Amino acid sequence: MQIKNAKYLVSSPDYEKCPVPDKPEFAFIGRSNVGKSSLINMLCNNDKLAKTSRSPGKTQMINHFEILSSGDDEEGFVGDYKWYLVDLPGYGFAKVSMTARRRWEQMIENYLRKRENLSMVFVLIDSRHEPQKIDLEFLKNIQKWKIPVGLIFTKSDKENQRTVSKNVKLFLEAMRKDWQFLPRHFVTSAVKKNGRQQFLNYINELTLMV
Repeated sequence: MQIKNAKYLVSSPDYEKCPVPDKPEFAFIGRSNVGKSSLINMLCNNDKLAKTSRSPGKTQMINHFEILSSGDDEEGFVGDYKWYLVDLPGYGFAKVSMTARRRWEQMIENYLRKRENLSMVFVLIDSRHEPQKIDLEFLKNIQKWKIPVGLIFTKSDKENQRTVSKNVKLFLEAMRKDWQFLPRHFVTSAVKKNGRQQFLNYINELTLMV
């Protein structure tokens, strides 16, 4: 797959106000400050697409981007197609009130459980750290809600590769306590663009199944 164009569409306060569900949709979510916006910009090859910030909690609504891609099917046919990329608010630390945080949580849950064209949600994990309870608990909810999920380990350039590999292994081992089959996972770097093409090829495979 190659991304030919990516554009911001709209920010929605709840799933009912999201764009018409007429395209495959892939959502990104993770702990605040996990590098979500930087990853989205790297994947779309556009540094200004998603707004990045040093302050956690800046993403507060459901942000839709429309992606135009070219890819091939099993017979090698190359064609263009469109899909939605969705940037969801981060979970965990954010300098907001408990009321606002609960509102975000309900908005995210409603979107994940009720958005009819959601093909998969990708949970972002910071590869610099050992397994965090908040990430594992969020994934338990995803499992309980029976939502297709993938994992993206971010910031692999910020730590030596031995540590990154160890942390990824520990995280997957922690998941095995509750998961019979582990989700597909990718190790990425927004700076070095590691994992970019492997991930886009996977999106190409998923869109062919829709």
